[in-house]
Amino acid sequence: MTTLPQGYALKAFAEIDSTNEEARRLGEAGEEGPIWITAQMQTAGRGRRGRAWVSPSGNFMGTLFLRPQVNPRKAAELSFVAAVAVHDAVDGLLPPTLRPGLKLKWPNDLLHDGRKLAGILLESSGIAGSELAWLAIGIGVNLAQHPDNIEFPATSLAALGIPGVTPAQALERLAVAFDARIRQWRDVQGFAAIRQAWLTRAAGLGGPITVRLADETFDGMFEGLAPDGALEVRLQSGAIRHISAGDVFFRAPPL
Repeated sequence: MTTLPQGYALKAFAEIDSTNEEARRLGEAGEEGPIWITAQMQTAGRGRRGRAWVSPSGNFMGTLFLRPQVNPRKAAELSFVAAVAVHDAVDGLLPPTLRPGLKLKWPNDLLHDGRKLAGILLESSGIAGSELAWLAIGIGVNLAQHPDNIEFPATSLAALGIPGVTPAQALERLAVAFDARIRQWRDVQGFAAIRQAWLTRAAGLGGPITVRLADETFDGMFEGLAPDGALEVRLQSGAIRHISAGDVFFRAPPL
C-alpha cells in the first residue's frame, strides 16, 4: 500500500492515455484535489511543447492535480518547487558517490552527469490575472529504462547501477518531498527560498549556453535565475536577457 502525506489522495491506473490528461478531466469535473495520478503505462504521454514522452513500463509516470488558488504568474513558481522536490526525492535514492552528479536544468529537467533523468510538465486552466481553475504537475522519472538516440541524452537509475526502484517507492519519496517544498513556498519562506535551492542545484551556472526559442536561437552565459524564475542570460554585449520559455543547451567553454 502506498503511503502519502496527509491530505493527498491517489488514483492509480494500469494504463491511461496521459496522467496530465486525467488531471484535466478531474479539473473539468470539479475535483478539488490534491490527488496524485499514476500509471504503469501511458499511451499518449507528452512533454514540453507537445513533444511525445516515452513512457515504458517500470518508470515513474505521474501527475499531481491541485488547485493552488493563485494566478498563473504565481503558479509558474510551482515548476521550480516541483523541480527541487524531484531532486530531493531522487537524491535520497542515490549513494553518496553519485549525488554530486545530480543537477537541475532550466526550466525543470533533472540531470545526472549531463543526462536527463527526469522531466516535469505543468499544464493548467485559467485566465491571466485571475486564479487558476486547476494545475497539473506531470512528472516522469526514468527508473528502469531511458530512451536512446534523442537530441538530449538520457539515463535511468538502473543505468546508474540502482536497479529495482519501483514506481510506488518513487511516488512515496516524491510526495513527501513535494509536500515539504510546497509548504516552504506557501507558508514559510516563499519563492525566494525555492529559487535559492534551485540555484544551488543548477547545471551549467556561469557557463556558456545556447537558448532556442520558437523563432530564434542565440548564445550567451547562464547568469542566474531572476526573482520571478526567468532565465538570466548574459549576452556578448554584456546585457542581461530574461527568458521565460525556451530550450537550453549547454556548450563547452572556449579553450
